[in-house]
Amino acid sequence: MGAKPSLSAQLQAHLERQQLLPQGSKVLVAVSGGQDSLCLGQLLLDLQTRWQWQLAIGHCDHGWSADQGIADRVRTMAQTWQLPFYCWNAQNLPETEAAARHWRYQALIAMAQTRGYQYVVTGHTQSDLAETLLYNLIRGAGSEGLSSLRSFRPLAPGIQLVRPMLHIDRQSTGLFCQQQQLPVWLDTYNDQPRYARNRVRQNIAELTAQFHPRITLHFAQTAQILAAESDYLQELAAAQYRSALIAPGQLDRQAINVLPLALQRRVIKLFLQNYDPSFGLIEEIVGLLKSPHHSRSSSLRGGSTVAVVHDQLHIQTQKRV
Repeated sequence: MGAKPSLSAQLQAHLERQQLLPQGSKVLVAVSGGQDSLCLGQLLLDLQTRWQWQLAIGHCDHGWSADQGIADRVRTMAQTWQLPFYCWNAQNLPETEAAARHWRYQALIAMAQTRGYQYVVTGHTQSDLAETLLYNLIRGAGSEGLSSLRSFRPLAPGIQLVRPMLHIDRQSTGLFCQQQQLPVWLDTYNDQPRYARNRVRQNIAELTAQFHPRITLHFAQTAQILAAESDYLQELAAAQYRSALIAPGQLDRQAINVLPLALQRRVIKLFLQNYDPSFGLIEEIVGLLKSPHHSRSSSLRGGSTVAVVHDQLHIQTQKRV
């Protein structure tokens, strides 16, 4: 067996196969200062000549006490790489995972829009893909949630979010940073158990790693399989939904009743997409497909209900007195 290709060669092959970052693109690289983002920045810089990208570094400063000094470290790294550097500063950002994640993406969108970058790339790895699957499995997610970390997705009009390292594990990025002598910032927030994802990483991901040396790869492959299957089912469901939709808020239940359960659930979810339905509520509406006239569901968000009107399902809004 030959030597394993370098990370640069792996990324090059992956980019050619997936066509994630086209030739000559304007690319904003999100760099937190941690090993994964530094590894990504160096790899893209190494491949820049071949792809003729216009690279820049974007950093999101949470303004938290433990982050003091990290923006200067990333700025210095950008100067070393001779790349433009942009920094967005948060004001009074709550120290929660959800708030930080939402704000970072908004900051990256603002940076990209202001400077005309078409792509925002992040250093998410195969390890993140596996941990996301575990995290969402605990939360009771379906195949969409279990495969929610994708290689690319629209971030804003004209801007794509790309994660080009989902085939590379965290151990490999750490070794690369050591070999390249990159100044990795050790984020103390990654060790705090009050954050759910940290608990998944520290307690569950590390525990499952004892069962098989390539468990991270297997979890990541499962997420990729689920992603492809979920996309296919969603295409089928969207077509069935369009065909069965009689008018806004009115669905032909007979057309949906003959579908397999997996498609019924997805069609109902599309029908109720403005109400953020839970799994339990979707199951309740699926039951209405065979229920008699005048049957109705529990209340949706805002007090609306779904009622059976002969061969149709109707979303009926609550009447104001």
